[in-house]
Amino acid sequence: MTTTLTKLKLSLLLVLLFASVSSFAKVPPTCKRIECPSYDVIYAGNGYEIRHYNSTVWASTSPIQDISLVKATGTGFSRLFDYIQGKNDYKQKIEMTGPVVTEVSPSGGSLCESSFVVSFFVPKKNQANPPPAKDLHIQRWKPVYAAVRQFGGFVKDSNVGPEAAALNASIAGTKWSSAIEKSHRAGHNSVYTVAQYNDPFEVDERVNEIWLLFDLENGMHSI
Repeated sequence: MTTTLTKLKLSLLLVLLFASVSSFAKVPPTCKRIECPSYDVIYAGNGYEIRHYNSTVWASTSPIQDISLVKATGTGFSRLFDYIQGKNDYKQKIEMTGPVVTEVSPSGGSLCESSFVVSFFVPKKNQANPPPAKDLHIQRWKPVYAAVRQFGGFVKDSNVGPEAAALNASIAGTKWSSAIEKSHRAGHNSVYTVAQYNDPFEVDERVNEIWLLFDLENGMHSI
């Protein structure tokens, strides 16, 4: 009886563990119908994973000063939506991609404000010659690593901070945390990045992510 009970507990634990990993590792459904950046998962942790992103190209706003990430993202996305609808120097329409990301950095202004840069992932067919546009600039990211935490629902000012704190807590004391701290000291200015994959009007299967971007020392990625 004791052996049977132990086996049942072990089976339940494995089921719960598998469900947790599967839930986190969910590929956003949006990326099955629109283009998203490619990456490799190099490590799966408790509540997070470490990804290696290939070189990417982004159309980005200038820094937006605000106390609200949601409001700043809405302002930035409005500019980017106009951009992909043809309000650019080439008057060229661009296909929608995912995710739209918001880089969050300390602001040099009011103590209550942060600085937000909102970016649109440029489709591969446009990356060689992205259309320029007023008040936007092109960012070409070199290959980069990211500690990533997923969460569902709608992004709110009230849940982004706790999700970022949970990611930091998950990686605390790991080699990833050390690499992130070193990268920030070396020039990665953003505190964290919020990635949103869904149309604002989509209610079901919403997937959002917190990214902590960083570089690794030579050879460390093979550990």
